[in-house]
Amino acid sequence: MQGIKFSDKEEIVSFVSENGIRILNLCHIPEDGRLRTLSFSASDKNRVYEILDLGERVDGSNLFSFITPGKSDIYIMPKCDKGLVNPFSTVPALNLLCRYLDENGKPLDVAPENVLTKAEEKLRSSKDVILKALAELEFYIISKQQSEMLFPGAPEKNYHDSSPFTKFEWLRNEILVALTSSGIGTKYGHSEVGRLLCNGNTLMEQHEVEFAPQNLAEMAETITIAKWIIRNVCARHGISVSFCPKIALEHAGTGMHIHLCGLKNGENVVANHDGTLTVEAREMIGGMLRFAPSLAAFGNPTPPSYLRFIARKESPMHICWSARNRLALIRIPLWWSFKRKGTEERDVCRETFEYRAPDAFASAYLLFAGIAVAINYGLKNSKESLEIAEKLHVEETAGRRKRFKLLPRSCSESARNLRKDRKFYEADDVFPKKVIDKTIEKLSAYKDEDLWKNLAEKPEKVESMLRRYLHYG
Repeated sequence: MQGIKFSDKEEIVSFVSENGIRILNLCHIPEDGRLRTLSFSASDKNRVYEILDLGERVDGSNLFSFITPGKSDIYIMPKCDKGLVNPFSTVPALNLLCRYLDENGKPLDVAPENVLTKAEEKLRSSKDVILKALAELEFYIISKQQSEMLFPGAPEKNYHDSSPFTKFEWLRNEILVALTSSGIGTKYGHSEVGRLLCNGNTLMEQHEVEFAPQNLAEMAETITIAKWIIRNVCARHGISVSFCPKIALEHAGTGMHIHLCGLKNGENVVANHDGTLTVEAREMIGGMLRFAPSLAAFGNPTPPSYLRFIARKESPMHICWSARNRLALIRIPLWWSFKRKGTEERDVCRETFEYRAPDAFASAYLLFAGIAVAINYGLKNSKESLEIAEKLHVEETAGRRKRFKLLPRSCSESARNLRKDRKFYEADDVFPKKVIDKTIEKLSAYKDEDLWKNLAEKPEKVESMLRRYLHYG
């Protein structure tokens, strides 16, 4: 949890007493990536100590599909180094994020956070590389309009628009302030392309918040808490918000682009000193492209995810990479090469490459764990990954993309790709076998092989499906 730094349990107990905290919330992030809460009265100091020492027993089968009801008890144990005074609680409440422990008090092997920890440790031990990431979190703000809009704007023309044409600039700014107040570092916020008016009076307007770089585990946590904050800020004003990858068939989809940089001995290994791409960066990109079909199992876990991959909406379709081309799966954004000298100490992660497939329905922990596996493979198998990077590079000519493989077109296809690659994810026990089994099972259960056929023949059926996923994830 972001916000307040604590040195030990005694400091938490003192904070609770001195600040009139009446509720202690144990917050945790299960398989679906949505923040969960278990609440306790904080009036008894001894009870607070007991909670901090022992955590609490919870039903793991309702949090993880990997756990059966027959043996479902697990522990949640608060991390006592940081917390957040809940800004949305009607009474003073302190939130502490928890880790999951098994019956023996050891890290729960199927908990996504622990999978990511193992993936990061494997990359660090084998190639001495630490990955940092920043996410671009897109979302639609949804509100009924009580009167005729004075400045209605044009559909799909909302990118970086300003008020009065964009209606929710004020709300996005409030979100930025709430995120910063909670200790979450942001780069910026802006209105995005999408804008549509439904049923004559429901406005859906797209916005984006981009975060400051963090290590993978911290960024996964940030994504979860940020979605919780965004939803609560909007709810406070009687306004809804959706992170659905595709909110309407003919309108811009909602992605969660991930910018990545690798650090070795504190130095960014993505860029050479002259501003060109390093060999290590090409190896990492090659590894990502090699695993792109199976990474979709973690980054695009629902049927609406695959309706977003339409080139005319600036979403990737083909497995390729490029400099600046927003239709490529991996993109090298414009760097500040002309200002590089003297700026290294201020921002070591300014040079990144961008992975454009994921969406906000992803399990961020499992997605980042998969990315770490792919990048580790690319760095360890230099010849293969450099050949892949060379073969799958494309410039801006649109016609050349047709020679590249398409990204998966459904959950069913992603499941098959994960089945093919599972030995790489399971190597060294990074991904437990049952996590891969259940991920394949869940993806296959959607039975969405005919998704694009239905899109052409039964668009109303697909639209109905999108409405069901409006507040998922």
